[in-house]
Amino acid sequence: MDGFEIVDPVFAHYLLANASLEELAGGFRWIEGLVWMGDAGCLLFQDLPRNRTLRWIEDAGVSVYRAPSHYANGQCRDRQGRLISCSHRDRCLYRTELDGSLSRLIDRHAGRRLNAPNDVTVKSDGSIWFTDPLYGIQSDYEGGRQTSEQPPALYRLDPAAGRIVLMAGDFDGPNGLAFSPDERRLYVSETGDQTRDDPRQYIRAFDVAADGALHGGGVFHKVAPGYTDGLCVDEDGNVWASAADGVHCIAPDGRLLGKLRVPHRVSNLTFGGAQRNRLFIGGSHTLYAIFLNRRGALRW
Repeated sequence: MDGFEIVDPVFAHYLLANASLEELAGGFRWIEGLVWMGDAGCLLFQDLPRNRTLRWIEDAGVSVYRAPSHYANGQCRDRQGRLISCSHRDRCLYRTELDGSLSRLIDRHAGRRLNAPNDVTVKSDGSIWFTDPLYGIQSDYEGGRQTSEQPPALYRLDPAAGRIVLMAGDFDGPNGLAFSPDERRLYVSETGDQTRDDPRQYIRAFDVAADGALHGGGVFHKVAPGYTDGLCVDEDGNVWASAADGVHCIAPDGRLLGKLRVPHRVSNLTFGGAQRNRLFIGGSHTLYAIFLNRRGALRW
């Protein structure tokens, strides 16, 4: 099939012969933070260097949802439907309340400022998990150069108590993250120290205990070409990962099943649409989508 690379025959069953990659909109500087708002029938995403959150609606196109966005990157919804966003500029997580007001959730760990929260997900118990690399404070393009006060890390936040816990500190550049459908595994992109010539770049997989503790964290998969920034998971636990040549579909055992070829390097992606079977893809400066014979994971 044109536009696809089938590595394992099972991947062919995930594709629809009459559904090809669609270009939804273009002209952005760098797309991040895709999240589907099912009750509003829209996709929110970031044009990060332009400091704005955009909204795409079928047959209506793209409009500005929030500007300035505080140089927001990753975002997700909590169990109450509120939007949780990672701010590079303000070095914090903030929440959009149901009345539209903004609340700052956390901006420090152990008394020191966070770096530049990058991506975020919410577990069914309400805990908020997020990555905190240095990327957003290393240049003026995506937030503004600032001084780091602590190493990159993966955190868990209890929003009710305001308690933040360091879950893993052995990252050079933690990036995208997603739970498996049963929440027994957490995938995290390691995009490395990009000031080095040979950064560590692969997807890590952690086992998640009943109390939320993490174990393991070894290499799950390394995409090629390029590296994985954002990722998401489907209903069967397959990981759909961004890469330099498109989107790679990876089985829960780490095997590459196939690829969706995209004209531009992919930064981030998410499942959405009425049936959760439409994969929205941020391809650098262009927004794409494709219908699949697969649904995104529904954990709660």
